[in-house]
Amino acid sequence: MKLTWYGHSTWQVTIGEVGIVIDPFFNHNPLAPIKAEEVEAQYLVLTHGHGDHLGDTALIARRTDATVIANAEICGWLQRQGLERVHPQHLGGGFHYPFGYLKLTIAVHGSSLPDGSYGGMPAGVLISAEGKKLYHAGDTGLFASMALIGEEGLDVALLPIGDNYTMGPEDALRAVKLLRPKVAIPMHYGTWDLIAQDPHAWAERVRRETDTQPYVMQVGETYTVL
Repeated sequence: MKLTWYGHSTWQVTIGEVGIVIDPFFNHNPLAPIKAEEVEAQYLVLTHGHGDHLGDTALIARRTDATVIANAEICGWLQRQGLERVHPQHLGGGFHYPFGYLKLTIAVHGSSLPDGSYGGMPAGVLISAEGKKLYHAGDTGLFASMALIGEEGLDVALLPIGDNYTMGPEDALRAVKLLRPKVAIPMHYGTWDLIAQDPHAWAERVRRETDTQPYVMQVGETYTVL
């Protein structure tokens, strides 16, 4: 399992020969080093319907014929936009895909679609594949049930630290203590001044106060889950 960060909450997860993009926000993402027209993927996974997460889903899906995985409301909306390859799930539900098992978890946030339509409940994403477990928290505030997600035995947790719209550094540190992942990687910060943070200061606290290994990624960098 390999993880490439494209800034904000946008990740390419590569499992074997399968490419999965979570929250494909490229063309209006000031940090993204590539454009949506360059993205290759077999699956697109959406945590919720906000524009900085739904992003370039339709553009990429039409070009690559990727299957979109999201909650039922978002999938229905995308079908009305003309996308046919969608797989609806909902919170707590998982499905065995060719690449592994993907389950949607709760997230404490909102979700609306670009035209104002209801986007269903926001989600986190838990992927189990090749003996590894990856948790992408989505946009979320801190919630106590993170401890239950941690009982899954997480290899890597991708956590927002930007504050204002999601957890800030302090709550993201508390999230690490609940989740107890082997590795924690910060995301959803620095895209705009409003969510500017010092990820290295956060990582130092994680290192000092928990048994989790923090890792601060550069945009465009690829991390191999060991």
